[in-house]
Amino acid sequence: MTGNLTKSQSKYIKSLQQKKYRERYGQFVIEGEKILEEALAERYSLEYIVTTGEDVSIPDRFSGDVFHTDTKIFSSLSTQKTPSGLLGVCRMAQDRTPDTATPILALDSVSDPGNLGTLIRLCDWFGIKQMFCGEGTVDVYNPKVVQATMGSIFRVAFSRGSIETFIEENSAQRPVIAADMNGEPIYSFPFPENFVLIMGSESHGPSERVLQLASHSITIPKFGQSESLNVAVAAGIILSEFRRQVPRL
Repeated sequence: MTGNLTKSQSKYIKSLQQKKYRERYGQFVIEGEKILEEALAERYSLEYIVTTGEDVSIPDRFSGDVFHTDTKIFSSLSTQKTPSGLLGVCRMAQDRTPDTATPILALDSVSDPGNLGTLIRLCDWFGIKQMFCGEGTVDVYNPKVVQATMGSIFRVAFSRGSIETFIEENSAQRPVIAADMNGEPIYSFPFPENFVLIMGSESHGPSERVLQLASHSITIPKFGQSESLNVAVAAGIILSEFRRQVPRL
C-alpha cells in the first residue's frame, strides 16, 4: 500500500519519541536509509516506511506499506538535526533471557543515550551478543540511542531489570567482573571465555553494592592526569584486551 500519511499516523509516530508510548505500543522509530537497510538485513519487523518523496531512496528489499508526507511534517516527526526524509516504524524485540554460556555486558545506571548507543556498537564489533540494562540505564529504544547504534541494535539481544538481582543470578555460573578505578589492571587480568562485565555510570562507576557482589574488579591503568574515562571508551579498551586474549569463543 502506498498513500499519504494521515494526521493520526503523524500523531502516533511522534508519540513514539516518548518511552511510555514505545512501551505501550511495542514499537519504535528508525531514521535513514542505512539503518533501515540494517533492520531489513536482520529480518527485523519493519511495519511501514514514511518518506518525503521520490528523491529519497527506499530500500529495494522492503515490500511493505510506504506513506508520503511533506518535509515540514516529516521534520516534526524526526529527532535528527538534519532529517533524512526516510523513517520506519519497527516492532520492538522481546527482552531475552540472558544466555549464561556466552559473555554479556551489563550496565549500571548508564544514562547518556549516545554512550549507550556506542556501547551497543562495541558489543556488535567485539562479538558480544547480549547486553543487560540495569535500572537507571537509558531506554534502549530511545531515538538518540537507536541512531547512535548505526544498526547494531538489531544484532544484540537485550534484557532489563535489577542489576543486583542479575548479578546474584549469574555469579554462581560465571565470573562477574566490574570495571572500577581500584581494580586489577586489565593487562595482567586473565580474561575467561565467559563472564559478565559490568560498566557503571559515567560519573560514579558501578555502585558500592554492585562492587561488593562482583567476583572481580578491573581497571585500565592511567598514565596521565585525567580523572576518568568516558564509559564507552573504557568499555572499548576492556573488550579489546579481552579479544586480544580470547580472539575466538
